[in-house]
Amino acid sequence: MKRWLIVGFLSGAVAVLAFHQGAAALLHAAGFTPRAPYSFAATQPWGVPLVWSLAFWGGVWGVALAVAVRRLDRIAVVGASLLFGAILPTLVAWFVVAPLKGQPVAAGFVPAAMMIGPIVNAAWGLGTGLGLAWFGHGAERPSGRGERRRGAADRRGPREPVVGERRHRIADRRLAAG
Repeated sequence: MKRWLIVGFLSGAVAVLAFHQGAAALLHAAGFTPRAPYSFAATQPWGVPLVWSLAFWGGVWGVALAVAVRRLDRIAVVGASLLFGAILPTLVAWFVVAPLKGQPVAAGFVPAAMMIGPIVNAAWGLGTGLGLAWFGHGAERPSGRGERRRGAADRRGPREPVVGERRHRIADRRLAAG
């Protein structure tokens, strides 16, 4: 589980740099948002460049996402991650972060401004989900669909019966007759 969470953090941080900011760059180039991607403007209160702050929080969200999708198969992880990204970080940004920063709730309910959050966050979710699917596959995580738990029968070997089990041997008549 520890490796799975580390992969979640790293995938989330890298997904901000590649997918989230990549989507923001496309939206900026298309004229949908005035905010330029990969901004090194200082954030409050410590003056950390915005892109690194976003990468850190992308990693934190990546851990939350890893916990949420830990029992899913690879393809399901990617799909669920895309939905998770489009919905949860967007809602937190709209209704928690924006008021704390003195910004209007939900981008002022202006549809053109509201669409930016779900798009860039869905892109982040896609990137994080791909990272989890590719690099977290071998991670120790609880067994879920599509994975097989190692049971007691696997440890016993082929000849040791389970306690209380009767082994019936039916002779193959064709072999016995010959």
